[in-house]
This record gives sequence, C-alpha cells and structure tokens, in this order.
Amino acid sequence: MTTSMVPNLWFDGDAEQAAEFYTSVFPNSSIDNVMHTPDGSVVVVEFTLDGNRFAGINGGPMFTFSEAISFAIATADQAEADRYWDALTADGGQESQCGWLKDRYGLSWQVYPAQLGNLLGDPDPLRAQAAHAAMMQQRRIDLAEIRAAADAASASQGGPS
Repeated sequence: MTTSMVPNLWFDGDAEQAAEFYTSVFPNSSIDNVMHTPDGSVVVVEFTLDGNRFAGINGGPMFTFSEAISFAIATADQAEADRYWDALTADGGQESQCGWLKDRYGLSWQVYPAQLGNLLGDPDPLRAQAAHAAMMQQRRIDLAEIRAAADAASASQGGPS
C-alpha cells in the first residue's frame, strides 16, 4: 500500500464554490465527491487539481488561510505563469511580492516560470544577485526582465550574456 497525502483546506462555507473555481483554473481537474450533512449542507468537497487530490472542508470561521501555507506553481513558460496569475488574482485576489498572491478565498500561491530557478541559481554570483534583486522588485514574475538584469550584470563585468 502506498501512502496518500491530501491537503485539507478549511473554508467558511464556500468549499464547493472554491473547488468549482480551482477546477476551472487548472487542467485535468474535477470535483470528485461532495459530502452533505443530514440537513443538506455541504461539509466536504473532494477535488482533483491537475492530478493532485485536495479536500475542502466547510469548517466555519475559526481558522483562516495565511502565507504560512502556499502552493507553488512552476510553469513551463511566462505565458502559462501569466495565465495562472490572472486567473488566481481575478475577482478579489491580491497580488503580493516575488510571484506570491492570494486568491479570492485567501489561499496563497507562488506562480513563476520554472526557468526562474536557473537565473536565481546561476553559477555566476553577479548574475544570480542581479536576478534576485530584479525579482524582489516584482509582484508578478517577469522572467524577461529578470534575465535582462542578469545579462546586464554579466555584461558590466565583461562576461558573456
């Protein structure tokens, strides 16, 4: 038997609406099961986002989301990152810094093109520092701008760009 981990997300009555929203944002997603109380209220929603299982619990107002927990989305390219960013910040989501955002339900996400790691971890410390400094000035990650900053740092030292 393999171990299965399912993040359980605590909502204040809108777990089903949140699951519907998330399944509309991510490909290969579905609402798998909705459990009701005897009076018909939704208590748990089991759903899959791009192959990853989740559960939404309508637990009430006692607990809220914070940045202490976030979901990272490393995308194939800038266009995909922009698509997720736009969808997750729509209708009440909030931008933060360095690719972080909160969606309309208060859940935190980190959205960035996967190539960002190559720039931040560049073996040339000047390029890596310049990339990091550029990223720190951004809300939505702009990979081209970060790459340009790294290239400019390298060029200023006479290195290849």
